[in-house]
Parts: sequence; C-alpha cells; structure tokens
Amino acid sequence: MLIREATIEDWPAVWPFLQRIVAAGETFTYDTDTPEPEARSLWMVPAPGRVTVAVDDEGTVLGSAKMYRNQGGNGAHVASASYMVDPKASGRGVGRGLVEESLAWAREAGFRAMQYNAVVETNVHAVKLYLALGFTVVGTVPEAFHHPTEGYTGLHVMRAAL
Repeated sequence: MLIREATIEDWPAVWPFLQRIVAAGETFTYDTDTPEPEARSLWMVPAPGRVTVAVDDEGTVLGSAKMYRNQGGNGAHVASASYMVDPKASGRGVGRGLVEESLAWAREAGFRAMQYNAVVETNVHAVKLYLALGFTVVGTVPEAFHHPTEGYTGLHVMRAAL
C-alpha cells in the first residue's frame, strides 16, 4: 500500500465510498444526504491542510485522509484529521496506515498534538485503533451523536501528544 498526496483526479474514486459511509450515518457528523459538490468541498481541503489517498499496487484508492489545523489563531498548534476507508478494503491496515501517516505529517509540520473532536463512541474499531496509536479519550459529550441503530450515543474528544 502506498499513501500519497491526493489530487482532484482522485476525487471520483473517493466519492463513492465516502458517500456510502456518510449515508450510513454511523461514524461522521455530516448530513447523510450531503451532495457531491459539498462533500468534495468538505473533504478536499486546501493548503495548509492536506489530503492523502492510500492506493494498492494497481493504483486503486483504498482510503483517504484529510489533515488540517484543529483551530485557528492561538489553537493553530494542534492538528486534526479525518479518515475514510473503503469498506471493501476493511481489515487490510488502510486505516492504521492513514492515521500513522497523518501523525508523521503533523509532527513534521510542527504541531504539538493531534486532536479528534468527534469520534463516535460506538465506532469501536476506530476508538481501539486510536488508543493503540497513543490517543487518549479527553472527554465524552453524552448523547451528542444520533446513531441510526444505536440511538443517542457519545462523541469522544481524543488527543495524542506529538
């Protein structure tokens, strides 16, 4: 697997799995019916943010990450990131690779920490991965996410020092 900078030419490969993940309503706070132009604008962040794709040996896009400042101004020293892995590539280390690469980017860019503001409590695979990579749950906002099958559940704020 190779993780590389994304280009706008990668968007047509990212959009189908991003759309399925968002429409499922289980892990992201995006509207489940987010239209393609809005999704592209939300995901394909401009510099100084960064977007990457994970591709296999044939060049098939397996997942994507977007990285950015968590806040502006006096909070600009903390990075954040979001990840989407094509469900067809689940269990192949794509998510771990994207997270590790985004942490390396944040370190190299001089950020002091990486913070995730809204990790759905029931997204147990992501929570387990983040904990394994050095994140801690700073706090949980109770019932801040309405999961389509689990009902109201918490959103974790997670942080890792860099």
